[in-house]
Amino acid sequence: MSALEYMPEIGRIVRILRGKDEGSYAVIIGIVDERFVLIVDGDKRRFDQPKKKNVLHLQMQPVVSHEVTDSMRETERVTNAKLRYVIQKAMQGKENDCG
Repeated sequence: MSALEYMPEIGRIVRILRGKDEGSYAVIIGIVDERFVLIVDGDKRRFDQPKKKNVLHLQMQPVVSHEVTDSMRETERVTNAKLRYVIQKAMQGKENDCG
C-alpha cells in the first residue's frame, strides 16, 4: 500500500481517478474508515447523497476548505452551493493556494 501524499480529512478537495466521475473534483465530507471516505461535489453528487469512495481511487489535493470544515463542525451540513463554490475556487487557485 502506497503512502498518501495528503491525509484524507473533512473539507479536503480530491480528484477522482476511477469510475464514471473520473477526472472531476469533489470534497470529502466524511471518513468511513481508513479505506473509504464520503465525497460530494454539490452538483451531480449532492450533500444528501454522498458517494462512498475508496481513497486509492482519489488523488488528494493540497487544498482543504476551511469553509467546509467549519460548516460541518458547526451544523454537520454544507450547502451544495458552497460545495460548488469551494471546488471552483480550488480549481482557479491551484497555483496560488488561498484557502
